[in-house]
Amino acid sequence: MKAILFRGKDIPLSFEEVKKPKPIKDQVLIKLKYAALNHRDIWVVTEQTQQFPNGIILGSDGSGIIEDVGEDADPLLVGAEVIINPALDWGNNALVQGDSFRILGFPDNGTFAEYIAVSKKYIFEKPEHLSFAEAAAVPLSALTAYRALFSKARLRAKEKVLISGIGGGAALWALQFAVAYQAKVYVTSSSDDKLRKAKNLGAVGGFNYSDPEWMVKAQKESGGGFDIIIDSAGGEQFSKFIDLALPGGRIVNYGRTAGNITDVATKLLYWKQLSIHGTTMGTRDEFLSMIDFLESRNLKPVIDKIYPLSQLDDAFERMKRGDQFGKILVEINK
Repeated sequence: MKAILFRGKDIPLSFEEVKKPKPIKDQVLIKLKYAALNHRDIWVVTEQTQQFPNGIILGSDGSGIIEDVGEDADPLLVGAEVIINPALDWGNNALVQGDSFRILGFPDNGTFAEYIAVSKKYIFEKPEHLSFAEAAAVPLSALTAYRALFSKARLRAKEKVLISGIGGGAALWALQFAVAYQAKVYVTSSSDDKLRKAKNLGAVGGFNYSDPEWMVKAQKESGGGFDIIIDSAGGEQFSKFIDLALPGGRIVNYGRTAGNITDVATKLLYWKQLSIHGTTMGTRDEFLSMIDFLESRNLKPVIDKIYPLSQLDDAFERMKRGDQFGKILVEINK
């Protein structure tokens, strides 16, 4: 089968023929239709110092059709249209992942390949209202957004929500989930075009964080601040969220595209009784709840662009530039 292999930092990704996996025990073999990129893929490529002579197949998200099963998997699964939950071995504590937790695509072989063998416990029926391409855009980013909004921030209807860095997959899912839950949603971006597109998806306001006055405008337009702030960037701007949060507000972070958080106004943190949460992926129950939520509300992902597997480098470059609005997908098998 054809696959994209990662062998180490500063070593170009290679598109080559590798051995097709065989399902064992409770595994199923999936002929992948589509995969999706995540920032995690870029972090693996740019930050991993260890080298892997045999190569590792990256990619966390995927959709496809079950072609074969291992000895402990039901043969009736063959032919099923599925998506994959990339959160592996979460553990028994819903509050935090256990020591064995990992995300599909590193160190386990992932979805940038024609086939993948995974345990049957990580496959779920593809939502009927989604195409294979749309389904591949769901797992990692939608699960992240769902846990951030509902498990961590405990969103209530009519609350005011600010989502930073709109354009990425998880941020857009957070926008769609919050709008569907009748929240009043605002977004930030350095692109006026992305702000306009977010408003078309239901955001009531947007702020360009390149504008030195964006925080003043946000406080005025929102009527004083936000109940919930969902952030994927960290960095220096995070400190502004302490000012923008209403008393009793919840701030949730799931990423670091802008680097480490620097200054936090400690007095405001305790005086306003704020809660700051970090979150990563989610549990199996949250994955099931997320799927149920988007099915019941007929939600579909925003798709930015689709590349063939052989052009994965071009897809990576687009994500690195931050040009995307929605998920960047990889077409694998038509």
